[in-house]
Amino acid sequence: MTTLRPTVTALDGSSRLGARVLCLPIGPEGRKHFAMRLAPRTTRKTHDSNRDPHSKSIVRLLSQPLALLLFAGCLALNGCSASTEPDDSAPVANASNEATESQPVEIDFETASYDATSDELLASRLPSEETREGWVRLFDGHTLFGWESTGKANFRVEEGAIVVDQGKPALLCSSSTWGDFELTLEFKATKTTNSGVFVRTPLEPENPELDCYEINIAPLDNPFPTGSLVGRQKADAVEPVDAWREMRIIADGKDVRVEIDGETVCRYQDPVDLPARRVGLQHRKGRVAFRAIKIRPLGLEPLLDEGLTQWTRYPEMPGKFEMSDDQTLHVTGGSAQLETEQSYGDFTLLAEYKIDQPGMNSGLFFRCIPGDKMMGYECQINNDFKDDSRLMPEDCGTGGIFRRQDARLVAGENGSWATVLLQAHGTKISAWVNGIGVSDWEDTREEHENPRKGRRTEPGTIMIQAHDPKTDLLYRNLKIASP
Repeated sequence: MTTLRPTVTALDGSSRLGARVLCLPIGPEGRKHFAMRLAPRTTRKTHDSNRDPHSKSIVRLLSQPLALLLFAGCLALNGCSASTEPDDSAPVANASNEATESQPVEIDFETASYDATSDELLASRLPSEETREGWVRLFDGHTLFGWESTGKANFRVEEGAIVVDQGKPALLCSSSTWGDFELTLEFKATKTTNSGVFVRTPLEPENPELDCYEINIAPLDNPFPTGSLVGRQKADAVEPVDAWREMRIIADGKDVRVEIDGETVCRYQDPVDLPARRVGLQHRKGRVAFRAIKIRPLGLEPLLDEGLTQWTRYPEMPGKFEMSDDQTLHVTGGSAQLETEQSYGDFTLLAEYKIDQPGMNSGLFFRCIPGDKMMGYECQINNDFKDDSRLMPEDCGTGGIFRRQDARLVAGENGSWATVLLQAHGTKISAWVNGIGVSDWEDTREEHENPRKGRRTEPGTIMIQAHDPKTDLLYRNLKIASP
């Protein structure tokens, strides 16, 4: 059987299988475009009530139009479970006539665009009691920022949820990577829906019984009904209902636990420890919707203590780094750095910061050349924005990757504590501020020892920056998890 996959022409002109999210600032308004292959057109356009209705300062998700000629009965998608029943009767998007064995069906995947105002995104921020524990939203409720797909299914955003109900078996995957984590979401499925949540999954899994965990959403007569780990362990019976239900997945080392509506329905101890990979939402058969998708990393270890024993100081530099009795790090003065003793390659870093005055600037540098002066990638710490629009950072914006990708939203507030979650995995770098994803960047440059000049995936140190003589800000709750 021949498997056909679409070839996508990216914004940089290259062609590739599947889809990747790309972000480019366009125009003086700083509008961001997020390109991704998606399903039939669904457009949502709203405007900030406090701004000119003709303003173009919006966050937009755009997918590139695709059109492929598919022959019914001869197309298969790698990465969907062989353990669940095939969907030979699934409806096909934009098919004008029902397929027969001799009749080709054309599926036209058009551009889907989603707009969200700054007010809408800011309203999606998480409360501080959650963000200080590392919780972030994988789905902001308005756009598909931070998601990638290689399949042909009509994943789309409707009424604050990710919805899919047509197309061939496919996955919509997070662009970020998660190893040990706690994931919560709400799902709503029909009684005949066959779907699932994939964790620690590659973008295109070959066998969910081996290379990822598929938590099934399926009827009771399925060999692996809702809550089961497909091919591994059957869950306790979960009666299907036509209502929103909560799913919680905890993956900690080799232990995987699944809860439905607060009840543990499946617990599995794997003989092997799967590596950190993506989170995926599956379309296989029937309609399913997902919302309130949140995740937090497990295994975070503190980096700050009273004596800064895990850090190297540079007393010859003018800036100062001083710990207070309440475990808060006060950063003041001119250009200086505080550097970890240990090097980190792939990691997830949590930090709380507080900036009281406009114009204050700091940064979290990572994969730095040890001992050199801040020669690494920089996650910017700066809450300033232009033209009264939080969609237009003044200086990259907190969570932006300095000189690589501006934050799509300035989500921190001067005078208040805010939280940054920074993740680096291979060539992918992502950041969330107060629970909202603000950057999602892949380094496609040539390899180089110095991240300022090229791609570096080798481990390097982490540095906290004192930027200039006016620097005066606070850090606390600095923690890290690394494989």
